[in-house]
Amino acid sequence: MIDPAAGGSSGIYLAGLFERLGIADQVKGKLVLQAGGYVAEQVAQGKADIALHQISELLPVSGITLVGPLPPSIQNETIYAAGVAAGAPRPAAERLLARLRAADMVAVLAGKGMLPAK
Repeated sequence: MIDPAAGGSSGIYLAGLFERLGIADQVKGKLVLQAGGYVAEQVAQGKADIALHQISELLPVSGITLVGPLPPSIQNETIYAAGVAAGAPRPAAERLLARLRAADMVAVLAGKGMLPAK
């Protein structure tokens, strides 16, 4: 898991989740923490049994099996947003945003573990 002290959103969320579930003390000594990167590499290298991270951060790691997302009641979604800065060349920026919304790009992003906005 990403070390919450490193500031990663998934590590901070999981530390809070473990507290809310009342299991923080039980899992503390079993956690394999790292400052950043693909935590699933710890599983692929046999240093951990399970990796909890964003799906888009798990999929690129070979040698692991994605079991699935956390249940909706404890899921934490990361939402990415885009906008055009006041001084940006508007046509280019608007083309980029349109491209990111295109059906074929939505399919590519879905294959990387990212879903379009609801």
